[in-house]
Amino acid sequence: MSDLEKNKELARQFFEQIWNQGDESAIDRFIAEDAAGNDPKFGVGRESFRLQWRKWRAAFPDINFAVEEIVAEGDTVVTRWRLTGTHLGEYLGKEATGNKVDVDGVSIDRIKGGMVVSGFDAWDSLGFREQIGLIPKN
Repeated sequence: MSDLEKNKELARQFFEQIWNQGDESAIDRFIAEDAAGNDPKFGVGRESFRLQWRKWRAAFPDINFAVEEIVAEGDTVVTRWRLTGTHLGEYLGKEATGNKVDVDGVSIDRIKGGMVVSGFDAWDSLGFREQIGLIPKN
């Protein structure tokens, strides 16, 4: 398996094990201790990610990231995904609504030594906030 294929499989397994299976121990296998991302809520480092992950899992216990496309070049992997789940716990100050969420997004991750060292996520956070009732739908 080429390095590019290994990186693509790592990205696929990142979403599958951490998010879809809810395996908290996978965070230690896939995310570098000092990993950084573009979402200030997730902070810097593995432990900051873990804290946010726990909030997401509590609010959306059935969260699922359906990987729709993966492209890799060098140490960079781009994953296009669809996030679905049910709002069953408090999130962003909004009590559970039971609403279904369904939004698209893209993650751009740099991988070194078999770990995600940095990530950039772009996703429909406006649609997400509308779907859980944080802001009115237009």
